[in-house]
Amino acid sequence: MELEQTADGSYTLFVPELNEHYHSVKGALTESEHIFINMGMKHHPSSTLRILEIGFGTGLNAFLTLLEADNSKRQVHYTTIERYPVSNDIVHQLAYPEQICPERSNDFYALHNSAWNTDISLTPYFTLHKVEGDFTNYKFQGAFDLIYFDAFAPEKQPEMWSQELFNTLYASLNSGGILTTYCAKGVIRRMLQTAGFTVERLPGPPGGKREILRASK
Repeated sequence: MELEQTADGSYTLFVPELNEHYHSVKGALTESEHIFINMGMKHHPSSTLRILEIGFGTGLNAFLTLLEADNSKRQVHYTTIERYPVSNDIVHQLAYPEQICPERSNDFYALHNSAWNTDISLTPYFTLHKVEGDFTNYKFQGAFDLIYFDAFAPEKQPEMWSQELFNTLYASLNSGGILTTYCAKGVIRRMLQTAGFTVERLPGPPGGKREILRASK
């Protein structure tokens, strides 16, 4: 796993075995803010949110969500699933707090150091539940308002982008729930629609992908 600086100055990780990056090389921070916070979290009207993230990875999406939860004073319960946790050495090298919000660096590292498979209250507005395991075998408990679908690309991890899994995600959403993803491929859009979602193509992040998808129940 290799550290790589992206176009907006933030870092991502490159996995040589998959020839794949964790975030866009055109801007890791810009991508996460646009797709998951601006097009997802801020778009949902509820004052309390149960969020499911597919792929905890670097913790960037979770950190941005924690900051937005505190800023907007919205109660967030955040479930995130990761099969291959990133090492502490790499987490510190990413240096996300230094670029985003230095005074909240303890919260970022707490995301990574928190115990697995239990609820951890990190701030008055943000509760974390990390699941160390395989999303394709995960038995969902409860319903969610918002899903961040941030798995590796379909051509790299096809098992994460199946019709069966999208059907499961649709069933796990509350009415009015939203799923956002960076992947705008036609085949993915059609699978989301087959699952029952209403799917929108939205502009991608500045300087990045041309389109992203937002799917609503």
